Amino acid sequence: MTREYPPDVYGGAGIHVEYLARELRRLAEVSVHCWGSPRDEPGVTAYQPWSALSEPKPESTVLQAMSINLAMVAGVKGVDLVHSHTWYANLGGHLAKLTWSVPHVVTTHSLEPLRPWKAEQLGGGYSLSGFCEQTGLEAADAVIAVSQGMRQDVLSCYPNVNPDRVHVIHNGVDPEVYQPQPSDSALANLGVDPSRPFALFAGRVTRQKGLHLLLAAAHKINPRYQLVIVASSPDTPEIGAEVAALAERVRSERGNLVWIGRFIPLEDLIHLYTGAAVFVCPSIYEPFGLVNLEAMACETAVVASRVGGIPEIVVEGETGYLVDYDPERPESFTEVLAARVDELLSDSALATRMGKAGRERVLHHFGWPAIAARTVALYDSLL
Repeated sequence: MTREYPPDVYGGAGIHVEYLARELRRLAEVSVHCWGSPRDEPGVTAYQPWSALSEPKPESTVLQAMSINLAMVAGVKGVDLVHSHTWYANLGGHLAKLTWSVPHVVTTHSLEPLRPWKAEQLGGGYSLSGFCEQTGLEAADAVIAVSQGMRQDVLSCYPNVNPDRVHVIHNGVDPEVYQPQPSDSALANLGVDPSRPFALFAGRVTRQKGLHLLLAAAHKINPRYQLVIVASSPDTPEIGAEVAALAERVRSERGNLVWIGRFIPLEDLIHLYTGAAVFVCPSIYEPFGLVNLEAMACETAVVASRVGGIPEIVVEGETGYLVDYDPERPESFTEVLAARVDELLSDSALATRMGKAGRERVLHHFGWPAIAARTVALYDSLL
């Protein structure tokens, strides 16, 4: 059970479900229940929300999510086990457990109590999204945390969850898909000068991803280097306007900013990962940080916040650099972030060495077949 499933994927959770389902099908019979338009893929059922719940906004977002959850419960009759991803499906998983007397497994990709800024996006619905998540997690037969950091967060946010039921199974990446694919023409078509080093950010325009911090740090990065931002639509008009103003200041005072404010095909994203001297992840909250793994698989060095699960991916001084984040001292964070990015932009040999070490780490620790095998072993333990 999931909100996101191809072709409607907009974040790390959707990518996770896509690849996990693919690998699980080699080991078990799998059906996918997701949101959106009907899918042609066998074994995939998509659901639309109840139109009667389209208002009032923004709370209707969560009310519609709950309506889809109810429909999913009916759709999974006859399964041996349900596995839900994110609060968008956790309540459905819990109700399916009660209705059909089957085990419920939850994978946590983030936690609502640690994302208070979502109140801006959901209004009173934020309390409901937390209810859906808490209900699902506390009664789940097993909780999969995508990192040790996430496991600690689960137990801290939800002390009623039995620690013995929380298992760490890392996220993964397909190294056959994410691998170095240089293309000067693709970069040029995206407005990037392939002859000049650039730092890359790719992520949603949300406070969680720390784009505002990167734009503040941009003024301290040598202006001869390009800063390339791939940013999807903002969570709210307010944060969209805030980030747009920061970006405009970077353009006028520093220059060399390439802003790609639209969805781009995966092929182009991989070309950007490959061409970048350094990938930057300034997140203030990141249970895992899949984008870092994708960049590393493309042999790109990473500079990232030392938060959540990121230190389990990026090895300090080996595959990139980690920067301590303190919400009380954002200027200190942006200072160090800029210095680390500058260091890799100006030292191509160091960036190359870290990039190659990053791909080796991906190959040895983050393959999907092993992740799927561990997931099925967990299923078996519950049946």
